[in-house]
Amino acid sequence: MVSGEVASIDKRSAVHGGARARYAEFAWAARVLANQAHRHGLKPPGFRTPPRIVGVDRSLRRIKDGVVVSVALRDRPFLAVLSDMVEGVVAANRLVGREAETARTVLWSCVETLMIADEAQTRVA
Repeated sequence: MVSGEVASIDKRSAVHGGARARYAEFAWAARVLANQAHRHGLKPPGFRTPPRIVGVDRSLRRIKDGVVVSVALRDRPFLAVLSDMVEGVVAANRLVGREAETARTVLWSCVETLMIADEAQTRVA
């Protein structure tokens, strides 16, 4: 095997490993946000990725039993993904004014550890 081939295999593995980590973070954030929404009397939406609509970062679909928030992960900072997820919970529950602000504060506080990790990763890259 040529050394260049080994490097390209390693590079490809690193890319796929990064994608797996991003999906794991997304799943963790979805669970935490859903649990916190439920805990604070809100109806937690389902989360999925990517959105069915091509070219959008977030979409919201109301179904008979609830709401599905779809968020794009690819080529986006994870902070933007978290923001879309938090706003998805607010929109799914049709919150406005003080209720929306309170919900955002609670939801952001529970995912702030992912924000810190994303910020550190961005600085390193």
